Amino acid sequence: MARLHKNIEIWKLGYSFALKVYKLLDKIPKEESDNIIPQMRRTAVSIPLNIAEGSSKRSKKDFLNYVNTAYGSAKELDVLLSLCKDLGYIKEDVYLDYFKELDLLMGKIFLFMRNLEKETPYNFFKKWKEK
Repeated sequence: MARLHKNIEIWKLGYSFALKVYKLLDKIPKEESDNIIPQMRRTAVSIPLNIAEGSSKRSKKDFLNYVNTAYGSAKELDVLLSLCKDLGYIKEDVYLDYFKELDLLMGKIFLFMRNLEKETPYNFFKKWKEK
């Protein structure tokens, strides 16, 4: 089941986005160094880290759990970006640029999860039982 995470599109997108978020953090006021800044770092890095860790798991179900966590981190990052915009830490156009890229990433992660779900043994038995 193990696969090379660097070949997975959502990992590549998540890694690239994490790098981009790190550049954005310079724009956030230093008074947020105990709150928003470390939280954005953690959530941004959590996306590619969970995809990488999940890719090493033996079962698709285990991999799905890690990808689901990555998706949750992306949703968290969505809220943090909105907060930064609404608090005036980043301009609307910067927010829209980041949100557009994050929204694409979240969509791809969601589709990836849906495909993994279709391949899990649980769904096989569920379909079999419904027949």
